Amino acid sequence: MKHLLLTLFTLTHLYSYTQTVTTNYNFNHKVMEVEGDLNKDSLPDKAIVTQDTLNENAPYRLQVFFKEPNGKYKLIVTSTKIIEPQYPDGRGGYSTGNEFGEISINKGVLSLRFDLLRGNFEHKFRFQKGNFELIGYSEVSSNGQGEMTTIDFNLSTGVRIEKLERYDTDKLLSYKKKKILIRPLPKLQDIKAMDNVFRP
Repeated sequence: MKHLLLTLFTLTHLYSYTQTVTTNYNFNHKVMEVEGDLNKDSLPDKAIVTQDTLNENAPYRLQVFFKEPNGKYKLIVTSTKIIEPQYPDGRGGYSTGNEFGEISINKGVLSLRFDLLRGNFEHKFRFQKGNFELIGYSEVSSNGQGEMTTIDFNLSTGVRIEKLERYDTDKLLSYKKKKILIRPLPKLQDIKAMDNVFRP
């Protein structure tokens, strides 16, 4: 019994310790910065992507700042999960061909585009209810055999359209339209890179 209690205590201590250890990142390289009004106050807000180029995985960080009337910027949200690291398995590891594309701000919507080995996908966020909520997901991908799949998912309405067509002849092979309501809408800080929840 003594040995069992000692073992449980040791495991609990180790678990508690691992929960408190955090990785110290050094996001020393600015990858991209864009400006645009994201909260309808007619002031130019900022979205910035930085990267830790010294880390073995070279992770990215996304930060969104709102500009205040006094000219200063206030950090609203930050995420180190939404963009997949440049080297998920380390610099000498397997390369998937997936990589960060770009960020943009258009008509109050923050968009993040990611490149796939044969295609790309995009997340669209709008600031509402105090958070950046995912309102749209789109994807274009090829199977390498002359077929292209296009997904357009409007999370605000719940309408998801998926098309499969030949990209050499534009022949439509299949068309699927269905309604999927996701409530509450996913928040930017909770979404993990390459999350396939919006795919088939």
